[in-house]
Amino acid sequence: METKRVICMQCHNACRLAAGVEGDRLISVEPDETFPGTRSSYPITKGCPRRRNVIDYFYHPGRLNYPLKRIKGRGDNEWQQISWDDAFAEIGERIKQITDRFGPEAMATTSGTGRTHDEIRQRFFNLLGSPNHTGAGQICYGPFCVMSNVLFGWRLFPVVRDNTKCILLWGGGGPRYWDVFWKSAVNARQEKGAKIIVIDPRGIDSTKHADLWLQNRPGTDCALAMAMINHIIEKDLYNKAFVDAWCHGFSDLKQRAAQYPAGKVAEITWVPEDKIRQAAQWYATLTPGVTNHGMGIEHLHNAVETLHAHFILSALCGNVDEKGGDIFTTPYSGIVHEQEIAAHDRLSDSQVNKTLGIDRFRLMSRKGFDLVQSHLQRVYGNEAFARTSYEAFAHGPSLYRAILTGKPYPVRGMITLSSNPMVTVPNTRLVYEALKSLDLYVVADFFMTPSAQLADYVLPATTYLERPWIWAYSGIVGSERAMPKTLEGRYDRRDDYDIWRGLGLELGQEADWPWESLEDLYDYRLKPAGLTFREFMDRGGFLSSPKENRRYQKSGFATSTGKIELSSKTLEALGYDPLPRYDEPHESPVSRPDSAAHFPLILITGGRHLPYYHSEHRQVASMRKMHPDPLVQIHPDTAAGLGIEDGDWIWIESPRGRIKQKCRIFEGIDQRVVHAQHGWWYPEKEGAEPSLHGVWESNVNVLIDDDPDICNPISGGWPLRTLLCRVYKA
Repeated sequence: METKRVICMQCHNACRLAAGVEGDRLISVEPDETFPGTRSSYPITKGCPRRRNVIDYFYHPGRLNYPLKRIKGRGDNEWQQISWDDAFAEIGERIKQITDRFGPEAMATTSGTGRTHDEIRQRFFNLLGSPNHTGAGQICYGPFCVMSNVLFGWRLFPVVRDNTKCILLWGGGGPRYWDVFWKSAVNARQEKGAKIIVIDPRGIDSTKHADLWLQNRPGTDCALAMAMINHIIEKDLYNKAFVDAWCHGFSDLKQRAAQYPAGKVAEITWVPEDKIRQAAQWYATLTPGVTNHGMGIEHLHNAVETLHAHFILSALCGNVDEKGGDIFTTPYSGIVHEQEIAAHDRLSDSQVNKTLGIDRFRLMSRKGFDLVQSHLQRVYGNEAFARTSYEAFAHGPSLYRAILTGKPYPVRGMITLSSNPMVTVPNTRLVYEALKSLDLYVVADFFMTPSAQLADYVLPATTYLERPWIWAYSGIVGSERAMPKTLEGRYDRRDDYDIWRGLGLELGQEADWPWESLEDLYDYRLKPAGLTFREFMDRGGFLSSPKENRRYQKSGFATSTGKIELSSKTLEALGYDPLPRYDEPHESPVSRPDSAAHFPLILITGGRHLPYYHSEHRQVASMRKMHPDPLVQIHPDTAAGLGIEDGDWIWIESPRGRIKQKCRIFEGIDQRVVHAQHGWWYPEKEGAEPSLHGVWESNVNVLIDDDPDICNPISGGWPLRTLLCRVYKA
């Protein structure tokens, strides 16, 4: 049996695995014990249900095997198998027709959670001339990366060490999200006496290990962070020497934070005043400390402001780039990084300015990206291109509205790769109407999905086992092609790279796609290190970057001031408030008492639930058996008052519509709050309309508003944790 080293991309832990292969048959997938990082991740990887069931997943009879072309109406589930040559030729011709008539900006693309080659997607669209790429990164990890770059000039990364004394976990970020971090946090508490503070509206698993749990009202996190900042400043608990030397805007921050006394914020957040002060006291005095956040923050209406305040806590207490605190990830020097491949320089300023939503939501557009990049390159040079692909987007809700209205200009074609908009984008009814109205819709995926059912062409994509990959977040880790992407008479799939390059060749971009395969591209990226991709993998498939704390003492921070910008010059230059402030959610019992009279409960969604990852894996019987139904968490007193029992199917209704999920009685949630699971559809149900695999039945995005006027005014992110609803027995 031959062993191939691969990186699992079925979530974001990016575990290195060893795939056992005999001929063209996948036999096993186990933790890669030759990889240094496996020691810390082994128990997690060994127990992971996605790894344990990956062979069922890989050989599932529902896998897409050949390109498909729609032969009847959209949503009729009637398809014809075609060749890749025909697919590329026909799709390419239809793209030409759209761009010739409406301009390249009339083509758009949707991406998922960044577990694929989005720099290649960006390259294709930059060469085409379209700025209209939207995706989950706008509310998932992208805001974190952007705001970390804005304040500190690089990505901040919490690493628990032996000397870590405090772990602040905010809005998730622990079990089922980042398991390796959580394991080290629990060990630090048990073995070294570190304190764990958890801030979360739900009593999730991490609260069982918490020394202090702050159960806040959903959507009030920014106020809570500002109250902690105010207490730290008011009591002189901040690191004066560090702040004086390395922070910009402290006096302005002090004035702003004074508007958030703990007593006032206790009323806003439902968190007792003494707990607010205790959390601030511990975090400020038990140093070094780390602060990690989950998607609970990035799903808020004021996500950017909350992240801003969250990062300020780390800066005030001197936990930045400090052993045992929050450190900077270190890109491997001297290779060709992702954002060079993305070819951003090939998209003209005039086309950048056509980005949908750029007039309002500038931070996570190319305007914000390029402004930040100018500071990063001053300090990091070539390594500044090691940024993620999740920091520059068109505004999703604005894009779907442009498709429907033709304003500010028509968008007539879309390519969906590694995403499922009908399930994972808010306001499902509007998304449905938009997709149905397109002149061209192409989907590339592993399985047929509700979104794919509305496509003109469906293209079969390779999984992480069938394609190579370089993970260069910090250092470099490689993943080789374990399984063939084509087996004569059985399947013919393509890498993302093949798809984008194939379309590029049809559109006259030959000179810009000199690499015939991903392996060739990785040879090019690794050439400055004196390695081919094959040589890199033969040497173990990993290269570590040098670890050095307090690098800012040599070169300063990669910001306009060279310091941590508590008051942000970047936000100010983009026309926004340079300091964080709290705003009441647009749809809450406080801001909308009229609506709350009919929809009295606060609805939150987005919590992780194994074995699934967002909308994936529900067709695999061995995984579905573990979690057969969508669940909504309700406090026992709330349920009893409504005549609802555990296991009952119930309606969840918002001003946008209603869905059904199964009641799960849960004491760890406030009586005024419910949590509904996301990502639900039913692969086993009819694919044709009106069912579309049951997409309307339990999909929480049916309930969610995406009106641009209620999105975050800086990033454009839509709120998933601050809605109103009512529940009743089905």
